[in-house]
Amino acid sequence: MKLFLLIISSILVCVLLLGLFSYNKSSSIIKSKVADASAQTAEQTAGKMSLMLAGYERESLSFITDNEFMSLLNTLGVSTDDFEKFDTARQLSEKLSRVAMSDSTLDSVSLIAADDPQEQLITSGSSLNKEALLQNKYLEDIKKGNGKAVWVPMLPKGMDGSHISPTFAVGRYLNQGKPHILLLEIKSKALAEEMKSVKFGEGGSAYVLSPDGTIAYGPDDRKVGTKYESKIPDGSETLNIGGVSTLSSKGTIATNGWLLIGNIPVSELVKDAKQIRNLTLIMSVVAIIIAAAIGLLVMLTVGRPLAQLRTLMNEGEKGNLTVRSSIRQKDEIGQVAVSFNRMMEEITGLVRKTNQSALEVLETASSLTEASRKTAGAAKEIAVATEEIASGATNLAVESEKGSDLTSQIGEQVQSVIHSNSEMGQAAGEVEEASRKGSDYMGTLIRKTGQTEEMTRSMVEKVDKLKDSTRSIRKILDVLGNVSKQTNILSLNATIEAARAGTAGKGFMVVADEIRKLADQSRQSIGVVGEIVETIQREIDETVSVLSEAYPIFQEQIDSVREANQIFVTVQENMNGFVNRLDSATESVRHLEEAQSTLTLAMTNVSAVAQQASATSEEVASLSNEQLGISDGLVQLSNRLETVSNQLRDSLSRFTVA
Repeated sequence: MKLFLLIISSILVCVLLLGLFSYNKSSSIIKSKVADASAQTAEQTAGKMSLMLAGYERESLSFITDNEFMSLLNTLGVSTDDFEKFDTARQLSEKLSRVAMSDSTLDSVSLIAADDPQEQLITSGSSLNKEALLQNKYLEDIKKGNGKAVWVPMLPKGMDGSHISPTFAVGRYLNQGKPHILLLEIKSKALAEEMKSVKFGEGGSAYVLSPDGTIAYGPDDRKVGTKYESKIPDGSETLNIGGVSTLSSKGTIATNGWLLIGNIPVSELVKDAKQIRNLTLIMSVVAIIIAAAIGLLVMLTVGRPLAQLRTLMNEGEKGNLTVRSSIRQKDEIGQVAVSFNRMMEEITGLVRKTNQSALEVLETASSLTEASRKTAGAAKEIAVATEEIASGATNLAVESEKGSDLTSQIGEQVQSVIHSNSEMGQAAGEVEEASRKGSDYMGTLIRKTGQTEEMTRSMVEKVDKLKDSTRSIRKILDVLGNVSKQTNILSLNATIEAARAGTAGKGFMVVADEIRKLADQSRQSIGVVGEIVETIQREIDETVSVLSEAYPIFQEQIDSVREANQIFVTVQENMNGFVNRLDSATESVRHLEEAQSTLTLAMTNVSAVAQQASATSEEVASLSNEQLGISDGLVQLSNRLETVSNQLRDSLSRFTVA
């Protein structure tokens, strides 16, 4: 479950980070590109507006260069004849009207006496309010221009305040005869016609501002002639206009210093980039599904087999050697399962053989114990008999009459001793043979245990080699990760170059995007494979730890088997000594038989041989005591062998081998 959650979180975080980074980067690039484009548009439009306004300045300058017009103006200033003044004013009015009619954007062309308010107003307009016109504050600015073109900002109701639509004007101070002001009043539609083809993007707006911040043109005609309420940008910058984040660009009209402002809402700029955000959300859902599938696959192919192996090893630790793995995969986990099965087979065979050997040792010990008991009984009987012989030898002089009976009894006892010695010889031979077989079995057990130890050590070495292989895979994954990063950087550079190329680089930009996506997918896949390799390496480390813990157990088993083998060797050596002593006892019994024969032949001369019989009885008593000691030692040795056999059986009883 941890690996499952780790895969989901890592893939989801990568997708979200990549999507958000792409969205922010795209928004930043779009803002930058649009800002540059808006600044260029503003400058180009300002240049276009400058040419248009320069045309009006040239129009006003054409009056100054018109000799007839200047002559009429001079005549108007110096003439004292009213008719001449009237006729001159009429001719000037006709000239002004012709100019106004030739240009539909001109609202009126007027000549205003600069110093004499009572002087006649000559104009092409038919309804100008002379009094209001003369009070206009911008006439003083025109006077100060001293013949240069002076621009009047957009006025909502014109120069005289009687217009129904806004106008702006350009004027010149004419110091010819009586000073006059030449005023060309221009309709606002002149700016509108020039600006109608100017687009600053969807949802964008354009403004033309006079140097004092008055709106000469804007998207809302009701605000023409009012102050521009927002901040004037410095070049291109993002401003908060009306609570909306807006990209604002500025251009300067060189002719009169007016400003051209273009505003585009940032939300409209990054509207297309929001598709990246939506795509990121969709890819996040897809990534969760893919990560869930990968996590489930890992749980089924790695987690479940390892859990099965862990359960089987726990059963084996409890002593159940019948467990076997049913995993048949071709990967490293499958190989570990096969090695586990082989190891359990070897341990099962070893324990089965050890059980058999223990049973044989136990049976041999039981037989040896029984034979020892019989030998001890016979020894006691011999001791009693020798005591009786000693008593008979002491009282031989007194009991000579009973010599024949005693000789018969001695003969029977000797036969019994010989028979007992024969049985003890057979039993000792059987014990010696059993000890030899037990020693052979223990030698075989030691070799098998050594082979198991070698197999365990080989398994540890193979797992270590597998760990080295996973490290090599990790290095390869690091190299692939670096290649993916370099590919991503190259694709990003290609995207930047394609963006610089403009329309011609769109196709290459698509290819670069696809390369970047492939690089990101490769990097994600490499990250997933790296996580899986790290998990396998941790599981291998745990396997090495388990094998390292099992290795001392095998060492302890080998030591126990060696101790059991040493016990068998000791038993065999003791039995050799026992056989030698038994042979000695048999030889003594034969001497006793010969002595009995001699006693039988010498019964007629009991007195002469009484001393010899007494000596022989003492010798038999000594041998009987020695045999009794040997029999007691043999009983103790048999008990010890039986105890060791029971301990070995108890040690092996915790293993289940079926």
